Amino acid sequence: MTAKFDYFIIFAEMRTGSNFLESNLNAVDGLSCFGEAFNPHFIGYPNRDEVLGLTKDQRDADPARLLDAIRSIPDELGGFRFFHDHDPRVLEIALADPRCAKIILTRNPLDSYVSWKIAQQTGQWKLTNVKRRKEAKAQFDGDEFLSHVDTLQRFQIFLLNALQRSGQTAFYVSYEDLQSVDIMNGLAKWLGSDAQLKSLDQSLKRQNPSPTSAKVANVEDMSRALSALDPFNLTRTPNFEPRRGPAVPSYVAGATTPLMYLPIRGGLEDAITQWLADLDGVSIDALTTGMNQKQTRQWMRKHPGHRRFTVLRHPLARAHTTFCHRILNTGPGSLLKIRNTLRRQFKVNIPPEAPDKRYSLSRHREAFTAFLEFLRLNLAGQTPIRVDSSWSTQAQLLSGFADFALPDLVFREDEAADALPDLALKLGHPDPHPLNLSPSDSPFALSDIHDAGLEELAHDIYQRDFLMFGFGPWRPL
Repeated sequence: MTAKFDYFIIFAEMRTGSNFLESNLNAVDGLSCFGEAFNPHFIGYPNRDEVLGLTKDQRDADPARLLDAIRSIPDELGGFRFFHDHDPRVLEIALADPRCAKIILTRNPLDSYVSWKIAQQTGQWKLTNVKRRKEAKAQFDGDEFLSHVDTLQRFQIFLLNALQRSGQTAFYVSYEDLQSVDIMNGLAKWLGSDAQLKSLDQSLKRQNPSPTSAKVANVEDMSRALSALDPFNLTRTPNFEPRRGPAVPSYVAGATTPLMYLPIRGGLEDAITQWLADLDGVSIDALTTGMNQKQTRQWMRKHPGHRRFTVLRHPLARAHTTFCHRILNTGPGSLLKIRNTLRRQFKVNIPPEAPDKRYSLSRHREAFTAFLEFLRLNLAGQTPIRVDSSWSTQAQLLSGFADFALPDLVFREDEAADALPDLALKLGHPDPHPLNLSPSDSPFALSDIHDAGLEELAHDIYQRDFLMFGFGPWRPL
């Protein structure tokens, strides 16, 4: 036995053939699998009291103790089966450990679901004697099946990403592979064993060998539910944006009011920051900004009952404000290098300097349309220019917030004028200042150029935001 690994973990789910896989691994000299060693409801196997001399209570108090016992078996490589709802403390340890061999067992989710439903009815979870096989038909539940598939997919993606980030690989086995002695021997060799199986363990029998359609009582209901599935993600909105961090230094905390604003770049930051300052009767400089994560946590501890909020904008309005303030403008806050590249490479028809009286409304619409076409390419990862936070999708920015702390409240721009003063009332302000969201885009407002063509273009570029936040056509406030 070579020392390639110290122990192994079999990632599987109910009714995927994990019992059969375990029995064959246990038939290999030098390999020992200890069942569902970290199942929260029992230890190892139902009706067992201990594994390697440790009881369930001892394991629950310190799961690493049992993990160490499995890792320390003399002259053997120990392992166990792990399902998505087993002890997450063990998952954290094993996934990060390159000395833990990862085996990932999968099965067609429809087959595993139907098998699970039949086992629930019959109470028969293993079969060693076909004469004792109990028959039943599954009652297919569409919502339950969708939840089953979603749970499996999320766990598989979690495992895949964890292994990718840590530079590890796993040995993948499908339910059908379990019938191949060559694949079982390949797995044993990968685990470091020189022993080989001559044949597979025949003690366990397949319980439901019939076609799936013959095992389901309400086949028509199943067919209708499956026809609504999208197994190839044809309706998925592609997302090529870079992942973003929480941007904590941009957070703005009230001077005395326990409110914290998590800005989404794109035009409303100045208005909301001014409202926060007016709320406490201070200048903007008196607000707390530029915090790191430690300082932000300290602020939250010192302000029990605080509320974090952010405000979303309609994607078309946000893109227009960004264009006016950061691209068309050449003063403070402008992106001059990107501006020059847009003029030269992407043919955005804006003047070399700040626009003057010669910059017409028709030219503005032409230039803004070209900017939107650039955003389409940029958000798809097809330009050398970074995806700036002032035009990235708001869904991606909210996802970045989640890496530190999600906002308690998410308002839309068209409801913020009423919602923010109402929030201030709840926090003890008897007469809060109104929120001034008067448009500040110049030299032209979006309402001057808005039409169905721009609306359609924005919807195409920001599909994810329109889908996630339910935006309709833009209307002036």
